[in-house]
Amino acid sequence: MARIVMKFGGTSMAGIDRIRRVAQIVKQQADAGHEVAVVVSAMAGDTDRLVNFCREASSLYDPAEYDVVVASGEQVTSGLLAIALQSLGAKARSWLGWQLPIKTVEAHAKARVDSIDTGALLAALRAIRPDLGWQMPIRTVEAHSKARIDSIDGEALTAAMQSGEIAIIPGFQGLSEDGRVTTLGRGGSDTSAVAIAAAVKADRCDIYTDVDGVYTTDPRIVTRARKLKKVTFEEMLELASVGAKVLQTRSVGLAMKEGVRIQVLSSFTDENTNWTADDLPGTMIVGEDEMEIEDMERQLITGIAHDKNEAKITLTRVPDKPGAVATIFAPLADAAINVDMIIQNVGREKGETDVTFTVPNVDLDRAMQVLEEAKDKIGFNRLIPDTNVAKISVVGVGMKSHAGVAATMFKALAERGVNIQAITTSEIKVSVLIEEDYTELALRVLHTAYGLDAEDAA
Repeated sequence: MARIVMKFGGTSMAGIDRIRRVAQIVKQQADAGHEVAVVVSAMAGDTDRLVNFCREASSLYDPAEYDVVVASGEQVTSGLLAIALQSLGAKARSWLGWQLPIKTVEAHAKARVDSIDTGALLAALRAIRPDLGWQMPIRTVEAHSKARIDSIDGEALTAAMQSGEIAIIPGFQGLSEDGRVTTLGRGGSDTSAVAIAAAVKADRCDIYTDVDGVYTTDPRIVTRARKLKKVTFEEMLELASVGAKVLQTRSVGLAMKEGVRIQVLSSFTDENTNWTADDLPGTMIVGEDEMEIEDMERQLITGIAHDKNEAKITLTRVPDKPGAVATIFAPLADAAINVDMIIQNVGREKGETDVTFTVPNVDLDRAMQVLEEAKDKIGFNRLIPDTNVAKISVVGVGMKSHAGVAATMFKALAERGVNIQAITTSEIKVSVLIEEDYTELALRVLHTAYGLDAEDAA
């Protein structure tokens, strides 16, 4: 018997029929003898609809009231899933974020979880009554809409699971120090699930999505992409940060910090098939130690990700002197705009240089405004934006002990006439910026170049 936290995303909860299917999957795990808690997202599209309501009500909406509105989507699905499970004869109840509580810190969508206090969560689950996130509670800190988890009191939840009760918890929400509902930022249900799994010391956290695991690359583009049996936390964190949409980056970082094993699998299975997550595993996200025990000579490259949501900005004739670059990136940082790739060209004879960098597409207009306002201080001549770019990244822990990974990438792209506009690296990642039109070609070429192709097309 294992203690498992299961998480179902918006596509899995999109309508009563899918919720009924999710209920069957959850009940199968409970019937197999496991202690089960479930974290749910809002129905697909509901959060966008609620966000638009806030914007229509006022462009300058109160972030605290925004959280009240958008958190309601998960409350609906948690209650409906509890009802569906009860109709199948299962012992189930709903909890809300403030009932646990999940304590959050700060207001940044990409901020990391600060701490998890397991005492309250366990105590909250001992009682059998319909509750919300403030009943546990899941404590959050500071700003609304992008709060960071501070702690989870998990004693009650654990007790409820041990009694055979299926706890259904809305993801994405928590409780601030002043007792107000907070939300964790888009995709926050993944983080909720991992945090709860850590709080109750779960054997693993199953994340159910619309894909059946983590692939070497996007199987919709590369038909010979292979599903991976296991991926390290470090690799998954890099893949998530460079464009892989399977898991939220914050959830992977928290899992790595707390040692929570994650399994990625699909809820879209034949409803007549009687299997559990133990019978048909997806992809396990584990520590490097566990990976090395089972696969000491695993592949050099684990996966290839792409991201078309990048925009390139070039500033021409920037003064080539100490402090010039700081005048560019300091105002961008003050505006909370994340900068990824940075290239500074060799200085010209006139003491000038060009600086190129990338920002998220959604932040391009704001970044251009910030830079134009600081033009006199920066001293650049022209600002040239470019949205026709894509980032391609190869990721693998094998890079730590093998040379030539970048050279293989550059050679393979060059042979197919793909020009590289920018490069950035880490210990286990090499990313390049290319013209967006070459994205699919680059993925196929690199997938083959690194020997990742499956023998048979997916």
